Amino acid sequence: MHTTIRQYRGNGTEELFDALEQREPEVRELISTVPGFVSYTAFRTGDGGTTVTVCQDKAGTDESTRRAAAWVGDNIRVPIDAPSITEGDASLEF
Repeated sequence: MHTTIRQYRGNGTEELFDALEQREPEVRELISTVPGFVSYTAFRTGDGGTTVTVCQDKAGTDESTRRAAAWVGDNIRVPIDAPSITEGDASLEF
């Protein structure tokens, strides 16, 4: 399994997470059809928001990142600061 964590802070974060909530069915269809998709979670934090994508391999998380970036570019009309990204292969699975 490969996991990608995107942490958003600053410009556009509130607008992004508002859109993710308001357009949840569209986002679900976009991300869940990535080859090797396992799970996706988005949540607000005290200083922004975080998304977590898990796929069978890095190719899947890379594709989810590409799709997410395209969706943001097409749907969010304010500049969004780039997220900090952490990713890696699972060491443990339960």
